[in-house]
Amino acid sequence: MSNKQRPVLKLNKPATPPAPPKGKPARPAAGKGTPYQGGKPKEGAAGAPRGDGAKPFRAGGGRPDQAGAPYGADRPAPLRGERPAREDVPGKAPYRTERAERTDRPARDGASGNAPFRTERSDRPARSDAPYRTERGPRSDDAAGKPPYRTERTERAPRSDDGKAPYRAERTERTPRSDEGPFRAERFNRRDDASGSAPYRAHAVKANPPRTPDPAAAPVARRSEFNENGLRPSYHRDFKTAPQTSFNADVKPDSLAFALLGAAAAVVRVREGMALPQALAIVFNDTQATPQARGAIQDIAYRAMRKLGWSDALVGIMAPKAPEPMVGALLACALPLMMKDADGSEAYSQFTVVDQTVTAAGAHPDTARAKSMMNAVLRRFQRERKELLETLEGNSVAQWNYPQWWIDAVITAYPKDWQAVLAAGNEAPPLTLRVNARRATVADYLNTLEEAGIAATQVGRYAVRLAKPVGVHQIPGFDDGVVSVQDAGAQLAAPLLDVQNGMRVLDACAAPGGKTCHILELADVDMTALDADAKRLERVGENLQRLGFSAQLQPAEAQHDSWWDGKLFDRIVADVPCTASGIVRRHPDIRWLRRKSDTLQLATLSREILDNLWKMLAPNGKLLFVTCSLWPQESEAQAAVFAVRHGATRLDAPGQLLPTGGAEQNHDGLYYALFQKDA
Repeated sequence: MSNKQRPVLKLNKPATPPAPPKGKPARPAAGKGTPYQGGKPKEGAAGAPRGDGAKPFRAGGGRPDQAGAPYGADRPAPLRGERPAREDVPGKAPYRTERAERTDRPARDGASGNAPFRTERSDRPARSDAPYRTERGPRSDDAAGKPPYRTERTERAPRSDDGKAPYRAERTERTPRSDEGPFRAERFNRRDDASGSAPYRAHAVKANPPRTPDPAAAPVARRSEFNENGLRPSYHRDFKTAPQTSFNADVKPDSLAFALLGAAAAVVRVREGMALPQALAIVFNDTQATPQARGAIQDIAYRAMRKLGWSDALVGIMAPKAPEPMVGALLACALPLMMKDADGSEAYSQFTVVDQTVTAAGAHPDTARAKSMMNAVLRRFQRERKELLETLEGNSVAQWNYPQWWIDAVITAYPKDWQAVLAAGNEAPPLTLRVNARRATVADYLNTLEEAGIAATQVGRYAVRLAKPVGVHQIPGFDDGVVSVQDAGAQLAAPLLDVQNGMRVLDACAAPGGKTCHILELADVDMTALDADAKRLERVGENLQRLGFSAQLQPAEAQHDSWWDGKLFDRIVADVPCTASGIVRRHPDIRWLRRKSDTLQLATLSREILDNLWKMLAPNGKLLFVTCSLWPQESEAQAAVFAVRHGATRLDAPGQLLPTGGAEQNHDGLYYALFQKDA
């Protein structure tokens, strides 16, 4: 690195200003003043001490030996560029620079209320009425290094005769009056507040006058106009116009468009929380559909429920936005009809489905505006069927048509058979009949069916399965009580009880009455059919009447005993409430109506029912515990805990029946546990 010295930049110094005229103070040029920097400045500089180099004056007060001397060469220039002292003018205060030299005016006392002169504080003793702001020095009673107080404020007591607020030095010794708010002075001098924050200033609260309604304002809504959330329906964020599910469209009653609209109305009601059978009953009543149209509406609605997850996923891909309820329901009914059945057949041609769906959309006020969109969606599915189906391969809900929590529960409970269980729930159930042992045998009835041209096979002791479902009134002997419709798995209940003539039997949760009638077909017993739903109990009476039996129908809840006459029963069937997860192929709407939390709630109710029925069972009596659920919490776990709780003896029973399909397993998913009460 070079050792050559860098050149020094020379600045042009401004010319020295000329000396002021004699008799006038030396004022520095604008922006050229020299501020006080602290320490001892050079002698002769602006702000330097006059005389022997003592400390600079605080406010430029004159020295005693220069009193009255004019400014000039013999007297240094004052600080801050003060103006020269003027002659005394009556009624005017002197300049601050000359306060220490004025002797023609007596010192003011504290009674006048004026502040004292700011003179050299060390030359004048402190007044007795108000402390001076004298030169701070170290307090003798304070620790070294801390700043001293300005004055010893505790030397003066507060005044009490003039009614004025105390001086700041003594404010801590006065308490606020009860009739007024606290003093402002106490905000800064309270010693009892460790935080140092100012106290709250209390103010009188004025009562607001009552508001009078403005006649021109809108009327206030009555309480009845609000919903359960406290909001008007029109103000709710999710408010939409209610679907017109009861609208009678102007279409031919024997057309596919008529059936599509009826099925869509039922799907909308299911989405709102209604069971599909009840929804279809309302649709049949509103539309006054013929028996042929009812069959078509029911078939389309059940297809839509079994493929609802698949349809919703397709609509989510093809539709520009989420459709309205009726639009989405109509698409959910039309899309499954464009797929082939398991046997390779088609219920309707694709062209017919698209044409009739668009016709139905144009005839209903909730779907008329979306007619073009629905036409585009269905035609796109025709063109891009393969690509769209490949897109859904990774969607488990679209693949299996169950809620995700349902799929996870089946995998957890049956890790080896979960696929077969889920697949069986999406198939249409077979039509299985129960032959009345009092009227015919299974062999004789099979001959009757063969004569009628109906193919059927025997699948149980009393069970006959038809190869193809037909209407119940077309089945030979149904109206005469020779046969009844009942699943093959459900026909195991009555034989397990081993009923004998003369026994007192209770069928708890009896509706629709299949087990009740089967028990009466096997023996003459004193039967009591109990169900909490009086309307469903009417169906039990209709079946008994068709078969020619009688029983005591008791509408009551099985978890209570207010209906019981105190007589013990020899046999009890407890088909307790459950999630019905084992019969989804017969009731495909259940999977969309259930919630994950329902399992625990229904298991709790089942426990209460079992405990209540156990005390009604006679010694050596038998209680058959039945559920149509696949979840262990409602079946095996419930049975195990019940046996331990009551010391019941478990007898042989089928246990859990899985609906895995096939010739041997083509039944519903039921659970059986048989208990005996020891004497």
